[in-house]
Amino acid sequence: MIDYAGEILILTGPPGSGKTTTAEVLARQPGSPKVHLHADDFWHFIKNGAIAPYLPEAHRQNEVVMDVLANAADGYAGGGYLVIVDGIIGPWFLPPFRALTTILHYVVLRPAVDIAVERCRRRGGDTLTDPGPIRALHEQFAALGELDRHALATDGLDPLETQEAVVAALESGAFRLAG
Repeated sequence: MIDYAGEILILTGPPGSGKTTTAEVLARQPGSPKVHLHADDFWHFIKNGAIAPYLPEAHRQNEVVMDVLANAADGYAGGGYLVIVDGIIGPWFLPPFRALTTILHYVVLRPAVDIAVERCRRRGGDTLTDPGPIRALHEQFAALGELDRHALATDGLDPLETQEAVVAALESGAFRLAG
């Protein structure tokens, strides 16, 4: 049972780390009501004038998307939901979340780079499969500085074990972010 009503969990990591799979499983667990916000959707809401988020000229767009996502999460949390925000939310995107007064947890799923690349390749479709950007993002999440204690090694863990590790991380209180 997961009871963190009114709080926000940012579940992040590089592509192929298992964010969405883990978020879906967590959101369906008994306990407090839960909301799963998939950050990618917030970029896809832009229908005209969208800029690929990895391009330098997307900086302002990315700030807007993160502000909107943080406010949506805060709104649901204010309504008594545990909000699981699933997306590539590195330390560079945390300021709008840290500005909230809501309790905030930050968990970075960190698989081995080859596992992440292979998972992305296998899922195919119109998702990111190019190993170059996947490896670059993996590198960025490998260098978290003061937030390194928020990383959760997931090598060799199946989806259920990953979900259990995230719940244990929440229960420990060690993955809570100061505002």
